[in-house]
Amino acid sequence: MEAVKIGVIGGSGIYDVEGIVAVSRRRIKTPFGEPSDEIVIGDLEGISVAFLPRHGKGHSIMPSELNSRANIYALKSLGVEQIISISACGSLKEELKPRDIVIPDQLFDRTRQRPYTFFGEGIVAHIAFANPYCPDLSQTLYQVAKELGLSVHLGGTYVCIEGPQFSTKAESKVFRSLGFSIIGMTNLPEAKLAREAEICYATLGLVTDYDVWKEGEEVSVEKVIENMLANIENVKKLVKAALPRLKRERKCECASALAYAIQTQKWAINRKTAKRLDLLIGKYLRK
Repeated sequence: MEAVKIGVIGGSGIYDVEGIVAVSRRRIKTPFGEPSDEIVIGDLEGISVAFLPRHGKGHSIMPSELNSRANIYALKSLGVEQIISISACGSLKEELKPRDIVIPDQLFDRTRQRPYTFFGEGIVAHIAFANPYCPDLSQTLYQVAKELGLSVHLGGTYVCIEGPQFSTKAESKVFRSLGFSIIGMTNLPEAKLAREAEICYATLGLVTDYDVWKEGEEVSVEKVIENMLANIENVKKLVKAALPRLKRERKCECASALAYAIQTQKWAINRKTAKRLDLLIGKYLRK
């Protein structure tokens, strides 16, 4: 099977994009368990793309329950090199309005109970993560969104909370005071795992609300769903227009993130773990 180099992680309706024809559905088993759902392989005028509904069919998986290691590993096994993450988020700034799209460039971690790495059990690796989102992929998505006339913002910090509850007013005000831009529950550990897998990762943050800091505009499930649905059509247009523009030759740091990251000496490496991670590190261990 030919490698699928572009992946999209988002809602189950995102892959229903005009012009994209579903070619196959793949149920993939990984060393880390099963992904959120089967992966839909689509084709847009010769461009293959893999769609994975993050929360499964019918939205049955909570953010804390996501098997992000399996999700990223499964996409890597298909040959994916670039991931577009589609995430609902709350705004922590007045100028980032509901139904806007934010493409963040930084992450701040407020989660507590999620597996964050493929490594351990006999193999130690420390990746560089100063720039958690791929700048090249983010810039391309921004340019396409601007050309489509969408209300889009480039840059800002995404603070990722554990959930599933929304913030308290005290938390929301603290996040604002720290200068964060948007708040969500899903970009970590996705972004870290994508970097470990040497996959470019960028997020389209779909603003659904003002979290709970703005008086009279407090978040509610009804508002979140209403604004999310309103943004879905814009995202479909953006994904369709962006696919032909994504660079096939990557020169960003994402593409070689593991080149100097593995610290364990070859003679000390756990062979069972090395076999499990061969998809990620095999090319480095065979040098």
